[in-house]
Amino acid sequence: MDTTQYLDVFIDESTEHLEELYKQLLELEKNPEDKKIIDEIFRAAHTLKGMSATMGYTDVANLTHKLENIFDGIRYDKIAVQSDMIDTLFEAVDQLNAIVEDIGNGGDGKRNVSHIVTYLDKIEKGEKEIINDKANENGSSETFNTLETVKSLDQFEISILKESSERGFFNYEISVHLSEDCLLKGARVFMVFEVLEKLGEVIKSEPSVNELEEENFENSFTMLLVSQFEEEEIQSKIMKVSEIEKVNVNHFSIDTYTQEQKNKESAMEIREETELPEKNKDEGKSTGKSTLSKTIRVNIDRLDVLMNLFEELVIDRGRLEQISLELDNNDLQETVERMTRVSGDLQNIILTMRMVPIDQVFNRFPRMIRQIARDLNKIVEIDIIGAETELDRTVIDEVGDPLVHLIRNAMDHGIELPQERKAKGKPEKGTITLEAYHSGNHVFIEISDDGAGINKQKVLEKAITNQVISSAHAETLSDQQIYDLIMESGFSTADAISDLSGRGVGLDVVKNTIESLGGGITIDATVDKGSKFSIQLPLTLSIMSVLLVELQNEKYAVPLSSIIETSIIHKDRIMYAHNKSVIDFRGKVVPLAYLSEIFTVPQTNKEDQEYLSVVIVRKGDKMAGLVVDSLIGQQEVVLKSLGDYLSNTFAISGATILGDGEVALIIDSNALIK
Repeated sequence: MDTTQYLDVFIDESTEHLEELYKQLLELEKNPEDKKIIDEIFRAAHTLKGMSATMGYTDVANLTHKLENIFDGIRYDKIAVQSDMIDTLFEAVDQLNAIVEDIGNGGDGKRNVSHIVTYLDKIEKGEKEIINDKANENGSSETFNTLETVKSLDQFEISILKESSERGFFNYEISVHLSEDCLLKGARVFMVFEVLEKLGEVIKSEPSVNELEEENFENSFTMLLVSQFEEEEIQSKIMKVSEIEKVNVNHFSIDTYTQEQKNKESAMEIREETELPEKNKDEGKSTGKSTLSKTIRVNIDRLDVLMNLFEELVIDRGRLEQISLELDNNDLQETVERMTRVSGDLQNIILTMRMVPIDQVFNRFPRMIRQIARDLNKIVEIDIIGAETELDRTVIDEVGDPLVHLIRNAMDHGIELPQERKAKGKPEKGTITLEAYHSGNHVFIEISDDGAGINKQKVLEKAITNQVISSAHAETLSDQQIYDLIMESGFSTADAISDLSGRGVGLDVVKNTIESLGGGITIDATVDKGSKFSIQLPLTLSIMSVLLVELQNEKYAVPLSSIIETSIIHKDRIMYAHNKSVIDFRGKVVPLAYLSEIFTVPQTNKEDQEYLSVVIVRKGDKMAGLVVDSLIGQQEVVLKSLGDYLSNTFAISGATILGDGEVALIIDSNALIK
């Protein structure tokens, strides 16, 4: 039977069931006696086994069959759930995930899973000391120590390597082999790191920094280094450290790595409340009725084409509205009004089709937190609220990396060690809360923890030391402005560099990414109570509501999401502070930005203007007044990119085509607020 036509469906369905297995295993670890969790895991494993057997992927079928046997034993109290067992089950699901990814990339789905099957057999037979067996068995290192630097990068490390490449740095993979008779391996590792810190930044090490310090490795280790130096120079300087036998320095291509990751995303699904038939098979037996599927899978590229076509329709709709006003024909105006209503409904449907639950991003975090907590010897649980909140697919794709940064930051800087929490009168288990909700045309995502909060004095001292601010300026800052300092480039309050933090790369990337999406981020914290990072994002990036303004004969668009209000002020209200024009807006001093000067638009009668049209915009708790010649009105426009050649144009985020065919530049008000 030719199964190639079902391959995309198989990959999507398998990925979905694997995510369910990850999720339910985390729940099982918390509630080992809950039989409902066992039933969910058994159902997912059973379905995955049947699908893979039908498609001819025997390794997946055999491995899921073993999982099925174990959970069948747990369900009937033949096997007791233990912590070391959970680790092994996670390893098994990792192996399944690797096979499915290989199939998605065009592989044959073959993988040596004999070692993991051996340990699953031991669990099924009730044998103990599984973890110790794995650690001590020489032949199992390939299966259970598969962490290789170039294959295990998380989103945090990927973003660092991407940014370094864009800034003209080199990314190197460095393998160091110590001599067989090396006695003080930890000391040699320290000396190598000391050399590399002078040459650049170590982004990743395998084994981890802690394992290297404890000499928990053989005679070799690997690192990823960001540097401006040539590979020959790096190699020669490392070789100067004694008792080093060999050093390999190779260029590491982050583009190749990320392209491999992108290839794994082949299609997206559009869901309604009705589940897929595969999920309903077991439930259908109890009702005796067959349920027709009301769900289809549509490739994201097709939705992008549909969205582009509708954007053209929006432009033509604006043109028709303009023509109907000029001709003043009642029949034409009625037709255009009806077309506007219908296209508005169509717009809502298309945007809804592109909406996906933010759970697609959130579901990766529980397991990540579990692993990081174990590495840091901390006890942490995650509380997810509002995972069903929906965002446009383009926003979802971009928001994952910033959330990874913030959660890692909360794990490392926020949540304290159990003994520290106990000394403060807190429970030993820390909690990270991840909440998403809609408000107007925006989605808010809040990451909060009940950890140590932010030490304002330490932040100020570090900022002054790094010359981010002066001592005199530090005394005038509000709490919010102090918290904002931690998002400056190169800023870090970590006392030592580790796998998680200390390199000064992280929160500045979060801030830049969020603002590039048209959103904003604010921070609130209380010492020993915790911190909260609030992210505000637009629902969609394609079609936006703007206020059209005019400078001489040029039209510009200001996004409504950043506007507080518009005002007409007399020139006598303008004051001057630090040689800058300001106004008093509701008791606050707001600086004025003359757009004609910023965009070099010639002004003929600037001195004769008695009144000024001002658009008050906001970025966080900061405001500015954009001075324009006149206000035209509100309109829905399509955001078009200016292309790579004009990508770095100051204070311009894109362009749009108006109803009369003119091109209006869209102003990035965030860039104008200092």
